[in-house]
Amino acid sequence: MPLIQLTNVSKSYTDPGSGASVPVLRGINLSIDAGEAVAIVGPSGCGKSTLLNLLGTLDVPDEGSLTLDGEELARASAKQLAAVRSQKIGFIFQLHHLMPQCSVLENVLLPTLALKSPPADALQRAEALLEEVGLKDRMNWKPAQLSGGERQRVAFVRALINQPQLILADEPTGALDETNAASLTDLLLKLQKSSGVTLVMVTHHRAQAERMGRVLTIHEGGLK
Repeated sequence: MPLIQLTNVSKSYTDPGSGASVPVLRGINLSIDAGEAVAIVGPSGCGKSTLLNLLGTLDVPDEGSLTLDGEELARASAKQLAAVRSQKIGFIFQLHHLMPQCSVLENVLLPTLALKSPPADALQRAEALLEEVGLKDRMNWKPAQLSGGERQRVAFVRALINQPQLILADEPTGALDETNAASLTDLLLKLQKSSGVTLVMVTHHRAQAERMGRVLTIHEGGLK
């Protein structure tokens, strides 16, 4: 059974000016296996982030079926979706969204607070992951003391701390220069392979996309 299955998924938004319904995604069919690394590409405004939001249960489809790990989520309650996000999904955004008043270690551990029973080894796992990304000596630093690339590495570790089945990355290197972007892509793929997590990444950078195991292009509301 695939980890993720979308069947005939469609999504529209309402134009705030005219009030008209604007289709974004039409009849999407998508299957992603556990452990895959998948890139989603396409022009600005084509629906890449909309698709990622649907996969992350941050939004729900107008039509169709969406399952994650065999659980149907298209019509799940807000409480059910929140539980899925905290337990099964890690998010990485273009901006790191670190809490400025918290240390690196505290930022990494924040997602564990959403769990009813945080793992007993969360602290040891956080320290091990920070060591893996070369930031163990900065655990007590604040985000303002880090470079842009270092902050994004912290965001990578934070996304992995709850041992999710799925990582969703929306332009995770978009705010970095080409050299740092390539280095961070190397690191993200290394972490993905070592943890066995499924990775779905939205990117406008074709060279980075082609390093994933599969590249999906959104065109006129569909996938090709």
